[in-house]
Amino acid sequence: MFAINHGLWTMVYRLKKLILAPFNTNMNKFYGTGVAIITPFQTDGQVDYEALGKLINHLIDGGVEYIVSLGTTGESATLSNDERKQVWEFTSKSVSGRVGLVAGLGGNNTHELVEQIKQFDTNGYDAILSASPHYNKPTQEGIYQHYKAIAAVAPLPIILYNVPSRTGSNISAETTVRLAHDFKNIIGIKEASGNFDQLNQIARDKPEDFLLISGDDPISLPMIALGGVGVISVVGNALPRRMSDMIRTCLAGNFKSAQKGHSDLIDFTRLMFVEGSPAGVKTALKQLGICGETVRLPLVQVSSAIADKIIAETKKLS
Repeated sequence: MFAINHGLWTMVYRLKKLILAPFNTNMNKFYGTGVAIITPFQTDGQVDYEALGKLINHLIDGGVEYIVSLGTTGESATLSNDERKQVWEFTSKSVSGRVGLVAGLGGNNTHELVEQIKQFDTNGYDAILSASPHYNKPTQEGIYQHYKAIAAVAPLPIILYNVPSRTGSNISAETTVRLAHDFKNIIGIKEASGNFDQLNQIARDKPEDFLLISGDDPISLPMIALGGVGVISVVGNALPRRMSDMIRTCLAGNFKSAQKGHSDLIDFTRLMFVEGSPAGVKTALKQLGICGETVRLPLVQVSSAIADKIIAETKKLS
């Protein structure tokens, strides 16, 4: 029964994309499951491009709708400028248009970020995901002006990223809605605040075509019930089929069926973050034979006790 539903969803999804394509090609790519892809490293810390290619195919074969390259999950903060360019280029060539592709471009120096965006090679990319400035703790007006400067130069649509646990500041619902109304090339937000009062306000007040995307795996189901269009997932690195099937079932309005898939992932999802991301999901990917578990300092691998639990859950779910 589920296979039939999945097939019907795929047919409806493709038909919807075909019908709407002349009007808004880019936005249709971001309904469903996006994966904030990790950056695999060899044991000496160098980028493992063979494993990256293997992971990209794993995600596409697992049914995800798009990939986010070098978001925070990709350990972008510890890659050099040259490494980031090489990863973006390799990822674009490997994806080769098979799914949507988003580049993570953020920073707390607005001028520098604007210059990076101007120089970004957009070949193969559909949008930019840009996290709110970290550490500076700007006011809401500062956040607005930061994104206004980005919107003025961005060659691709922009998805805001609100993740207060990492940045130290929150993009308020009022600021999100203001940006959504003022700049047509700001097309959505990856929301990871976990504040449902804030999410309710965004869902109510945003423009109809502005995309509300879950940035937090555990609350993707209730966010879609509020009007969200999917998730940018960490868990999806390891379990793309389970995640993408669950999200598609939610988007089809069948929340009762989706609840089992959601529940099955609760323990696995918790383990992905208990000792930091992406160390947890890299342990799962190692168990799956896709890449190693090396992370770059200041991140470290998960403890042996947590690794054992991750391995057990991965075996159960894969």
